[in-house]
Amino acid sequence: MRYRVCKVFEVESGHMLSKHPGRCRFPHGHSRRIEVVLSADRLDERDMVCDFKALKLALAPFLDRFDHAMVVNSNDPFLPSLLEQGDRVIAFENEDPTTEAMARRIFEFLREQIASGASFTAEDGNRYSLPTHVVVERVRVGETSSSWAEYGID
Repeated sequence: MRYRVCKVFEVESGHMLSKHPGRCRFPHGHSRRIEVVLSADRLDERDMVCDFKALKLALAPFLDRFDHAMVVNSNDPFLPSLLEQGDRVIAFENEDPTTEAMARRIFEFLREQIASGASFTAEDGNRYSLPTHVVVERVRVGETSSSWAEYGID
């Protein structure tokens, strides 16, 4: 048996899917609900899979990049004009910024943070670390109230 924990984040973001045949090729936005599930076969010295604060400190800056940002394919012909509008533009290299691609990017980022044993200092001065024995099982990203995409291990 394994222990599992889930932390939820919310981000408002826009995207354009240049490969889409319908309306999704135009700029539009979503209120995204991001669920991150971690597991471990044992608890740490504080009887936790992973401190939720450590998870928040690890992911919040990465996810903040997407908040109120427009995400596009690096090959989208509108990218240069979007970049002229400000710094809240993210280009996914040679791929449409689908919800599936976003879930995979979050998963890979967090997996790298855990593998490195990343630690963080909170605003109160306390240190939090990501235990290296913890596994990122899945990242689920909601696009609408009835649609989500997930990336994870089998």
